[in-house]
Amino acid sequence: MLRYLGFKDLDELTNTNVPESIRLREKLGKQIPEEGVDESKMLNELREIASLNNPYKTFIGMGFYDCTVPSVIVKNMLQNAGWTSPYTPYQPEIAQGRLESLLNFQTMISDLTGLPFANASLLDESTACAEAIALAVRVTKRRTILYDTGLHPQNIGVMATRSEPMDINFQPLDINEGNVNKMFGDNIAAIILQYPNTEGLIYEDLDLLVQYAHKEKILVIMVCDLLSLTLLRSAGDLGADIAVGSAQRFGLPLGYGGPHAGFMSVANLALARQMPGRIVGVSRDQQGNIAYRLTLQTREQHIRRDKATSNICTAQALPANISAMYAIYHGPNRLVYIAKMIHKATSFLSQTLKANGIQVVHKCFFDTLKIPPLNKQLFDLKCEEKRINVRNYTDGYIGISLDETTKIGDICDILYLFDINICEKEIQNKLMETSTPLIGNSLHSRHSPFLTGHVFNSYHSETQIIRYMKRLENKDLSLVHSMIPLGSCTMKLNASCELIPISWPKLANIHPFVPTEQAKGYSKIFNDLERWLCELTGYDKFSLQPNSGANGEYAGMLAIRSYFHSRGEGQRNICLIPVSAHGTNPATAHMANFKVVPVESDKHGNINFKDLSAKV
Repeated sequence: MLRYLGFKDLDELTNTNVPESIRLREKLGKQIPEEGVDESKMLNELREIASLNNPYKTFIGMGFYDCTVPSVIVKNMLQNAGWTSPYTPYQPEIAQGRLESLLNFQTMISDLTGLPFANASLLDESTACAEAIALAVRVTKRRTILYDTGLHPQNIGVMATRSEPMDINFQPLDINEGNVNKMFGDNIAAIILQYPNTEGLIYEDLDLLVQYAHKEKILVIMVCDLLSLTLLRSAGDLGADIAVGSAQRFGLPLGYGGPHAGFMSVANLALARQMPGRIVGVSRDQQGNIAYRLTLQTREQHIRRDKATSNICTAQALPANISAMYAIYHGPNRLVYIAKMIHKATSFLSQTLKANGIQVVHKCFFDTLKIPPLNKQLFDLKCEEKRINVRNYTDGYIGISLDETTKIGDICDILYLFDINICEKEIQNKLMETSTPLIGNSLHSRHSPFLTGHVFNSYHSETQIIRYMKRLENKDLSLVHSMIPLGSCTMKLNASCELIPISWPKLANIHPFVPTEQAKGYSKIFNDLERWLCELTGYDKFSLQPNSGANGEYAGMLAIRSYFHSRGEGQRNICLIPVSAHGTNPATAHMANFKVVPVESDKHGNINFKDLSAKV
């Protein structure tokens, strides 16, 4: 490239193109190590940092659950450059493999939630909730959202943050109270509820609640646990208009909170046309063969800009593909088996506690129990002795959530916390004797089929799924095949040495809500990275919380908005954005309730300073 451009080396190219006025004056090294390290030393250092983490057996739940990630998927997708390095699939001719896999993800979500239209992933469950209430406000032209107080706290927090600049009236709703329909009024856009809720409760009479809401033309949004939907009635069967949630339980490690693919599905095409994110559709090529491509793109930021349904862009495509492969590898029967084992263990735990005089708050549950500890101080000491994390509710009760990785020994340890001593052999015998799970005997039991397609019933051995993943991979252009000469925020190299540590247990198996002293390794990684980024950019403080560039933009715009409001200058609500800017920029400004004013470009694509000066 240098030879073609007429430069002798990289320094000459840089000196010619980077203006003197913006060059770094001081040598880096105050915070960033002066000498880089090779891959081997980096991995050794990172292993030492990871060893500072102290993973306990965690039963916290709250939307995050340990799971068994099939090694065949780790090796052949998560750590495979053929899957990690292709560009976002805007050019379908060289992206048929990933588009087919993302269509599998959409089908999985649509089948499990019982709603016909699903998108190709979102950033996580909490932001999916925020996207859902924004969708409801757009569609209904109403500005009040009633939220279930039984939602996970992080979901409520993100929605509250998103509601304020959008002038959404965000009000609590206790679904357990009688006559909740009395709260329904003319200006309510939607109600949003967790299913099952944050205490593990599966609500009674959800059909009636949905009927009351629809009578008042109020949309119903359900935040669903995907694995529970293999046993529970689907959101669609209950009459919900929108379903959102996280696919984390489908083969994605905890990772101290991410990355995990969020999802959204909706009941009709009118709602689908207002959905955020990408949607994969099925078309035909010139020869009449089935071909996959992104569809309904006029909703998206790269086309509609400030009029887009969201600023969401790529949205955790790799985790979505991993979750799709997890469903394909296990198939519907194995997924039902996993869910039944979790529910059966939870039912046994509930029955044993009650038989020993210990109250369990809710009768109808999937995997989570809410329990009052008999002696909190003694209980906490026993948790420390057994290296166990449980959830501590604000009312003093504790929560215990079981998952795919829960073993008989874990149940034995949990019972020990309550002074119940049963050996593992006895627990195993009693689990084999335990009658049909409670869900199987209730009105909540699912009867509608799901994942009936060929792809979910064909690749259940290692060789079968390896061949399927390889067939899809070979349809795509990635860095395995060639360079990809595109300038984009998504084009970073995921080096092999960076993909190895993410599967280490001391990094992968940390729940996001564990005590901070159990995650000292992560704290060091965060603190070091923040210091290094501050030195590189010249800023005073960094936030690592946003889990995408679009979310980072949004956090930045909210910070600017809050800054002006704190100075009594809330009238400053105009954002000048060059027409050459990435589509997420105007979409983000609009989401933060700024008025977008475009700035023209000159014939070379640079900012037109005459137009900028006039608009300033």
